[in-house]
This record gives sequence, C-alpha cells and structure tokens, in this order.
Amino acid sequence: MVRLELSSKSVKSVVADALVLGARRAPGAAPGAAPVLVGADDLPRSARSALVESLTDLGADGAAGSVHLVPRVAGVAAPLVAVVGLGEQGDDHEALRRAAGTAVRALAGRRRVALALPAPDAATAGALAEGAALGAYAFTRYRAAEREPVAQVTLLVAKPRDKALRAALERARVVGEAVAAARDLVNTAPGDLAPADLADAARDLADGTGLSVRVLTEVELAEGGYGGILGVGQGSARPPRLVVVEHAPKGAKAHLALVGKGITFDSGGLSLKPPAGMETMKSDMSGAAAVLAAVRAVADLDLPVRVTGWLAVAENMPSGTAIRPSDVLTMHGGTTVEVLNTDAEGRLVMADALVAATAEQPDRVVDVATLTGAQVVALGNRVSAVMANDDAFRDEVLAAAARAGEQFWPMPLPQELRASLDSQVADLANIGDRAGGMLVAGLFLREFVGERADGTPVPWAHLDIAGPSFLTSEPYGYTHRGGTGVAVRTLLALAEDLAS
Repeated sequence: MVRLELSSKSVKSVVADALVLGARRAPGAAPGAAPVLVGADDLPRSARSALVESLTDLGADGAAGSVHLVPRVAGVAAPLVAVVGLGEQGDDHEALRRAAGTAVRALAGRRRVALALPAPDAATAGALAEGAALGAYAFTRYRAAEREPVAQVTLLVAKPRDKALRAALERARVVGEAVAAARDLVNTAPGDLAPADLADAARDLADGTGLSVRVLTEVELAEGGYGGILGVGQGSARPPRLVVVEHAPKGAKAHLALVGKGITFDSGGLSLKPPAGMETMKSDMSGAAAVLAAVRAVADLDLPVRVTGWLAVAENMPSGTAIRPSDVLTMHGGTTVEVLNTDAEGRLVMADALVAATAEQPDRVVDVATLTGAQVVALGNRVSAVMANDDAFRDEVLAAAARAGEQFWPMPLPQELRASLDSQVADLANIGDRAGGMLVAGLFLREFVGERADGTPVPWAHLDIAGPSFLTSEPYGYTHRGGTGVAVRTLLALAEDLAS
C-alpha cells in the first residue's frame, strides 16, 4: 500500500522521482492557448516559463484526465515533472481526487512522488491524498504488475504538523486500504473465492481490529430458515454462507446495518447466461466486498457508531441439485417466493439478509448489490442507483455519496409496478415487468425490510452498483480496470454522518 506523507519542502528542492503540478485553461482563453500552471508559485520564473513552453509544444490545455511528462526542468530537483489537467472544476474535491489519482496512476514505475497541487485546508489535502492512494493500486495475485505502483506520495503543504491535516491524511490511508481490499476481492478469480473463502477473508480483514465475525454455514442456514441463500447456493458443490461482521463500540448511540450481495460467481443457474455474460461475473460479489471493506474502515477510524455488515454469500451454478424455474423458496421470516428466473438470484440472497438485518432494529439499513442489468441500461457504467423507502434517508445517502466523490442517482419505486411481482402460487415471484426492471428489483427487496417498534418501516436504501462495480474499458482518474471498490467510500461517509 502507498505511503502518504506531508512535507513543507519547496517544489524546487523536494527529493522525489517525480513532481506533480496542475494545469488549467485560463478563463476565456482561446483553444491552443498556453495553460496556467497550478502549484508552481515557488519555482523560479525561468523554470515556469520553460514548463509552459514545453506544455504548449505538447498541446497541453489543462483538460481533466490529461497528464504530460516533462523531464529535467532546470531549477527543479526532481528529474521529472508531471503536469495533470484540472479541467474546468479544478477546485472541486472530486476533481482534485481524480487529478491526483490520474497523476499517480500515470507515474507507476516511479517509487516516490511529490504532489504540489494546492491544499489550502485539511479537506482539500484529504481529497488529494485519497485520490493518490486510490491511484496507486495494482492487483498482483496472479502476475507481477507491468509497472510497480507508486510506493510513496508526499503532499507539499505549509504546515505538515497541523493536526487536522494529519487526521485527513490518516483517513485517506484508511480509505485507500479499504477500497484496495474490496478491489482485490472482486478481482480474485472465482475458482479461488468460494463462499467459504470469502468468509475466511472477512475473518482475515477483521483480525486485530476489534471487529466481531460470525459465519453461518449451510447447516445453520437451514436451521434458521434462510431459504433464499440456500436455494441459490444449492446448485454449487461449494456451499453458501451468511457472514456477519460488526463494529460495536461502547456508548454507540446509532446503529447502521449494511447488507451486501455476495454471489462469488453467477452462471445464471439453470436460466444460464450466454458465455459473454459470464466473463465478469466474478464481480457479482462486489456489494459484499464493499460492505466488508467499509466496516473495516469504520473500525480503523474507531467511529462511535455501531455498524453491522451482513454478507449474503453463495455461488449460482447449474447442476442436478440447482433450483428450477417454478420452484418455491421460503425466505427467512416465512415469505414464500416463486422462482421464475434463476438468474434473478441476487434478490433472493439479499431478501434473507435484509430480514435478519432489520430484525435487529437498526436506525438505518443500506443494501449494496450488483443487482440488475437494467441499472446499466438506465445509468451506464459510472453512475449507481439509489432507491429508498424514505425520501429523507435517500437524500442522506446521496449527500454522503457526493461528499465521498461517488456518483449515485435517485430512482423511484413506483407502486404500480408492484403488482407484476404477484405469483399464482406463492407470496411473491422473483421477477416482474422487464420494463423498469431495476425498479421492480428494488420493490422486491422492499418487501423484506422489517418494521420498527412503532410499526413504521426501518429506513432503508438500496444501492444498485451493477455497472460501476467493474471497469472493462480504459482506466480513468483513480479508477483502474477490474473491480472498482465502488460504494465503500459512500458507506463510510454515511457511517461518519451517523457517528456525528
């Protein structure tokens, strides 16, 4: 994991393999005009002039996502200067996160990087450090990285001993490690990540943190009536698990429950996916990975809030023991569900976990799942969906996501679509109208959210991260190909809100 440091050294004298500066287009500048350097005020005028001239020759215009490398700038101790474009929203925290991540990702192969983008306050420094930590990632379980990620990032600031700055740097470290842990799990080959392996990974992540971990095996799931998790998992030779990970500090006055979909591989079951549709289905446990990593981050920051993570883990495979279309499952809590499509399996495991989670009467419950292809159709591969049974809580989630820098969009739960989930033989069917399929899936999950003591539903939000959970196209900002770790930062920000 990258090491994050603070230093008050000058940009011209700091010792590093590369120095990162910013560039933006001057207001009203014509296309092709020289960009304005950001973070270079301490450089000699000759060095700034030489840099601007080089950038102009390279066609740099300060566009977000661009990086231009200029070697051996006179007056700069670092042998390489990387100038990252800040775009039009260059002072926005997420823009700075992405800029730092873009630069650090582009500088893989260099060990030490100094980041000279302005950090006038702790929040800005934290955003820069977080972007750098997220950009310095590589998944190396199966082969060495083509270029080793940056090992050390030094943020150049005026007061490196400032307590708020140091706290922001520590939070960035925790966030970076949590997102990397989620990415690693998602990127792991499904043959190496059976449900029992994911349970073991939860124990490993909890080791030494004070987190408690409880794992329900297939025997205990049967005893508890978890028909959804058992039904989905019965087609696999590798049995399912329900993993409960909890941070429960003394004196906590609020309780947040997090439920994550953990389908370690989704073949579709007997409703088999086409081959191309299975290629990224190791990522169908991204929700569980995000929940596990977020709970670990909450523990690392020792937030004064109780957070319970429920990981509903199974492998959805076709076999002689797999559930069939038209089978009826009895969920935890007694609701019966007719399975019309075995590829709509995520909602079945999530239903069991939602019933169990809300039975504990948390103040809030959030589920995270790669639930529907309809999410990708509606919102694409970078924007996740939020549905909720409480508008105020939905807005809380959206505010936390915006602050964390993750893109979520509010979606409705139209009551008129609920009738499409009616079954002729059971309480519910697991699929309904194809039109609005993302919303229908949300309506299905809502049926399993329990009530508080006063008879009102527990405030619940559903995050559908199907598209943003796994990147198959070109990397951007701090986001690498493969598992993205999406939702970890939003869940942590939400926990921080409840803690305060």
